[in-house]
Order: sequence, then C-alpha cells, then structure tokens
Amino acid sequence: MERHFDTSLRELKEQLVVMASWVERAIEEATQGLQLSSLERLENVYELEKKINQSHMSVDSACLKLLALQQPLATDLRLIFAIIKINTDLERMGDQAVNISRNAREYIQAPPMKPLIDLPIMFQEVRQMVGVALDSFVKSNENLARDVLQRDDRVDALKNKIFKDTLEHLKTHADQIEQGLTLILIARNLERIGDHSTNIAEDVIFALTGEDVRHASQAATIKNVLKSSS
Repeated sequence: MERHFDTSLRELKEQLVVMASWVERAIEEATQGLQLSSLERLENVYELEKKINQSHMSVDSACLKLLALQQPLATDLRLIFAIIKINTDLERMGDQAVNISRNAREYIQAPPMKPLIDLPIMFQEVRQMVGVALDSFVKSNENLARDVLQRDDRVDALKNKIFKDTLEHLKTHADQIEQGLTLILIARNLERIGDHSTNIAEDVIFALTGEDVRHASQAATIKNVLKSSS
C-alpha cells in the first residue's frame, strides 16, 4: 500500500516537471526569437516567466509542507532538499531566458552585426544540457546526470570563443560596439543556463547516492597536488 507521503512526493515531482516544461519552452522561445528575429516569440517569454514564478512559489510551499507535516526518511529528505534546490535553479533559468529575450530584442532591432555561427551551436548545446539534466531527474538516472557535468566544458568553450571573436570583430567595427556587447551578454546568459543545468545534475546525484559532487574537480586537483608534494 502506497504511503500518503509517497503520493504527496509524486505529486510534487509532477509539479516540478510541469514547471520544467515551461522553462524549456521559455529558453526555446528566447533563442528562436533571436534567430528568427521574431518579437512575438521574444514576448512569449514574459508570459512563460509568470507561470514559472507561480510554480516556483507553489513547489517551495509544497516542500515545506511535506517537511513540516511528514516524517521523511533520509532518502526522502535528500530528494526533498534536491527538489527545493532544483526548483530554484529552474526559476533562475527562467530569469536567464527573460534576459536573453530582452537582449535579443535590442540585437534584432539594429542592423545585424555579422552572421550568427557559434551562438546557434551554443543554443543547441545548452538546450541539450537542460533536457538531459531534467531527464536525469525524471528517470532518477545517475548516468544521465553525470553526462551533464561533462557537457559543461563545451558550453564554456563556446562562450569563450564568442567573446573572443566578437571582441576581435569590434576592433575594426567600432560602430557596432553596442551590438557586440549585446551578443556577449546573450552568450553569458546561455552559459548561466548551462551552469544551472549542472547544478540540477549535481542535485540529482546527491538525491540518488548521497554523494556531493559540487566541488569534485577542485577537490581532485588539491588531492593531486598534495600527492605530488609528498
């Protein structure tokens, strides 16, 4: 017989999945709005943000209610804490989608600076990170979560390339500096969405295994330094 707590937890996860679908749609509308120069699609992001913010408050409230009225086991506690953190990361992804929409509006209303080559690739990489991170939560799949951690370096490399190429372009096109800076801001917004995807993946790993991998690379570096000096 299913516990009342299990029913409440399942409903909570379903709420989060609905919120995640709105976040994915907001990112899609923002990025497609830029690529297609569509003010209508960029405007859709603001309506989606309202739904995301409402869900954010609703999920937080449901988590606090579960903690206050139930007696969750250790595994359940990890999952609830992970959901609280994932909920926050999803809300911040929505904020970044709004930032992309705002910056994209500025970009498409001025003469195009140059063909967008690396940015669409970065869009795709970030969308994949978001999708895999959310799949890892829905499917309780540790391997998918760890795959997200590996993808983060590719997004960072693309952001750095866009920064470098844009600044190089502006050396000979000083009249396009506002467009160039806007493009850099959009790349930065995308990188932040990737970072939030990484956070979600880390929280999924913690919920499933109890392992905290947030600073694993830094810890490994310190360990190697200590080992080599001994």
